[in-house]
Amino acid sequence: MTVKVKGSEASDAAASVASGFEQTAAAIKDGMIKATAGLQTTQAQVKENMEKAMKTAEEMLAFNQGNFEAVVKSGKIWSSGVQDITQQVVASAQASFDETLATCRALTAVKSLKEAVDLQASLARSAMEKAVAETGRLTDASVKLAEQAMAPLTQRYALAVEKFARTA
Repeated sequence: MTVKVKGSEASDAAASVASGFEQTAAAIKDGMIKATAGLQTTQAQVKENMEKAMKTAEEMLAFNQGNFEAVVKSGKIWSSGVQDITQQVVASAQASFDETLATCRALTAVKSLKEAVDLQASLARSAMEKAVAETGRLTDASVKLAEQAMAPLTQRYALAVEKFARTA
């Protein structure tokens, strides 16, 4: 069966199809423009976030480098201080040994028991006084060393608190 379409109806149909095609093409074109703009916006945001992440990573690396340097500095201070204190202890022990040796030599030359007892008492009193003085001096040196060795670490801790308190 054949359908005959009148001329005006065919024109109207062709115009309707052309109009629909133009509307569809315009909608596709508009959608592509919006998709491209959205993609560009997303790319810009990704780039910005990556730059922020890289900057944060660089800052953390620099901060951790500072922490490492503080630990190394603290270790050097501690090592040097322990060496100094050890030298003081050795010098004190040497002096005590020399004094004991001198007293022993003097004991060989005593002429009476009283003189021997007096020398022994003098050595004991001197050794006790020196031990008390040396203990106080070593305690002070040890406390001072601990403070000096902790100073670089304390500074890094204060910096960390300051830096991370600002970002929080």
